[in-house]
Amino acid sequence: MNQAKKTRTIYLCGPIMDCSPEECGVWRERAKKLFSGRFILLDPMRRNFKDREVDSANEIVSFDLQDIAECDILLVNYCKPSVGSAMEVFHASYNLGKFVIAFSPFPFKDCNPWMIRFCTKILPDLEAAATYIEEHF
Repeated sequence: MNQAKKTRTIYLCGPIMDCSPEECGVWRERAKKLFSGRFILLDPMRRNFKDREVDSANEIVSFDLQDIAECDILLVNYCKPSVGSAMEVFHASYNLGKFVIAFSPFPFKDCNPWMIRFCTKILPDLEAAATYIEEHF
């Protein structure tokens, strides 16, 4: 008897604060196209808190923590240091035991030791990360 394969959920983790809409959105839109129809994607950008970050800080974090709890995999754009992304990676990996797949332009020797420790895998680009996820999940 064939069992239906569970559709996995991916949280799209990456810098938002102090980033332009293009920096936040372009890679997420590419990820949505790469995973279309095969994975459920949780995009924190679906909630618009731009220009209200200060008075909405608790809401932003609470919603992100809820998404992380519900996902199977964190897909991390590790393109620059980000306090929020690092906190999400640590929480997902250390506290929840989630798979954390990152992609980064940094050579391994330039990656932060905390990101190395708490990411399951760090790959060179989004396409390599998508291929890894497709092969293993």
